[in-house]
Amino acid sequence: MASRRKRYQMVIATKVGIAPGLKGLSPTTIRSAAEASLRRLRVECIDLYYAHVDDPDTPLEDSLRAFTSLVTEGKVRHIAASNYTAPRLAEALAVSGREGFARYVALQPHYNLVHRNEYEGDLRDVCAHERLGCLPYYALAKGFLTGKYRPDAHVDSARATAAGAYLDAHGLQLLAALDEVAATHHTTVAAVSLAWLLAQPTIVAPIASARTMEQLAELLPAATLALTDDEVARLSSIGV
Repeated sequence: MASRRKRYQMVIATKVGIAPGLKGLSPTTIRSAAEASLRRLRVECIDLYYAHVDDPDTPLEDSLRAFTSLVTEGKVRHIAASNYTAPRLAEALAVSGREGFARYVALQPHYNLVHRNEYEGDLRDVCAHERLGCLPYYALAKGFLTGKYRPDAHVDSARATAAGAYLDAHGLQLLAALDEVAATHHTTVAAVSLAWLLAQPTIVAPIASARTMEQLAELLPAATLALTDDEVARLSSIGV
């Protein structure tokens, strides 16, 4: 980042709440973690600073006041939440509105084509009503939605066991549909899986991991891939 001088073209996000020695969302932890991240990244400001997990032991007022101080000082541009329930997210937004604190602008939940119940429903409704952007993690279900995990395939990955858990009758039906849609668009199964997410209400950008340039190449087509309404509906009907 430093050598390319491209900082202005990048959106940098980091989190606070579960690092060893920096657990929870106390004001001291929020500030210490932010300043440590700024030093490591060698930047002057974090664009999006997440509360990694909810901390019921710290009053929301205290956490949000600490986040607000960092925003006021110019060390953080925006704040966001990750792994919050709908009631707690709504409560945090209400506290910010009442007290004039910085407001969560985004949510990072666990959400993908095979893991939907946790987000679809009350949590999505809060995001839609409060105009929060959603950036789901595990967008490819630990690799399962790339299509590389098949009944007779061996994948050298630390996530192979977790991804393989989806290889039941339902998962195979979904893979077959993904294969057909990918073939229609001459693209990858991973790109189709991400494009389905991008077609969902409130989704801003799915988070997907790549360990190699080859894996990255499988993901990038999602940025321009537009599924038809019928394709989205077909995948949605299977991936429940």
